Amino acid sequence: MPNHVSSLPPESARSAGQGPVILLVAEAVTLAHFARIATLAEALHPGPWRVQVAADPRYAALAPALADRLLPLRSISGAAFTDALTRGRPLYDEATLAAYVEDDLELLDRVRPDLVVGDFRLSLAVSAPLRGIPYAALVNAYWSPYAELRYPVPDLPVTRLLGAGIGQVLFDLARPLAFALHARPLNRLRRRFGLPALGADLRHVYTWGDQTWYADLPELIPTRPLPPHHRHIGPVLWSARAPLPPWWRELPEDRPIVCVTLGSSGRADMLPAILDTLARLPVTVVAATLGQQVATPLPDNVFLADYLPLAETLARSRLLVCNGGSLSTYQAMAAGIACIGLGSNLDQMLNMAAVRRLGCGLGLRAANLSAAALRAAVLSVLDDPAPAEAARRMGRILQGYDSPGRFRAAVADMLR
Repeated sequence: MPNHVSSLPPESARSAGQGPVILLVAEAVTLAHFARIATLAEALHPGPWRVQVAADPRYAALAPALADRLLPLRSISGAAFTDALTRGRPLYDEATLAAYVEDDLELLDRVRPDLVVGDFRLSLAVSAPLRGIPYAALVNAYWSPYAELRYPVPDLPVTRLLGAGIGQVLFDLARPLAFALHARPLNRLRRRFGLPALGADLRHVYTWGDQTWYADLPELIPTRPLPPHHRHIGPVLWSARAPLPPWWRELPEDRPIVCVTLGSSGRADMLPAILDTLARLPVTVVAATLGQQVATPLPDNVFLADYLPLAETLARSRLLVCNGGSLSTYQAMAAGIACIGLGSNLDQMLNMAAVRRLGCGLGLRAANLSAAALRAAVLSVLDDPAPAEAARRMGRILQGYDSPGRFRAAVADMLR
């Protein structure tokens, strides 16, 4: 495929005298990837550049500020993504990535950006080099080849069959081979287009870019010394622009408020059982269902909304119960409250391992979660002041870490 920029219609061409064009691309298989890109797009305003955002529009209603500059870009469904995670299969096959590259190239030729920033859009490791456009990969630091951590076994068929203990032993033995298998589709595609392979390790596939930017605090994920083109920009805090629910002003606060959100990648089928367990405790429960239907009538101490403005909700809460993803756990730290993560995939478990290490909460396996285990975890965290104290300590570090400013500086440096 020729390495050139195709001619554009007048409405797509860059106007004379305008600044550099920054294209932010989200792989919207989960809300987290879209939310981070949407937040960073706002962080670039105002600035000496023009900002465009490309993503599947499935979450567009949650980011109304992007309405005039969101370019549709196809992503596989969240269900297909979750199914691959659950089965332990590569998230994308070569044919899917090849179709992504075609879509990427059409987008790049239309927008003609000076810089592309991608959040888990793995195909940009092919399309951006083909067009000679600088590319920055936005990732979590626990995927870094330089991260110093142990890899917990995710919820896989072998774990469900043999248990987490034996599953961990087998996972430790098989992980290098599994990581190589997951890296193979993109490596094959790069070779097809005359680009060098990235190595037999999915960590290099997930983090490859002309620059790699970690959306984490360095205190959360220890790393070996990083090369110059790797840098921390810090956590990207996002809260849905959702209206306050009708019950907001009448929400009782005579008992601890426990917020529940399983996000787009959590075990949504577990929500009714979680709510039933929490409703039996001396707490008030508020939950974001993301549109999932929950049987009514609800217990008197349970309050639901499709979406909740998480920052405002956590400011009134004592505890967050979530899927263990970094978007939620950083919001809990920012609010100075502990969290309980119900993880199933490796991403969530890596994040919760770091959260536990800092003392900011507990991690439970979603696959074998029992009502008794959840009840004990909630009561333990509510009765122990240490997790909230640790969360407040991390929150103070987070407040001093100007992530939007670091992101703008990284963009400016890369453009120079």
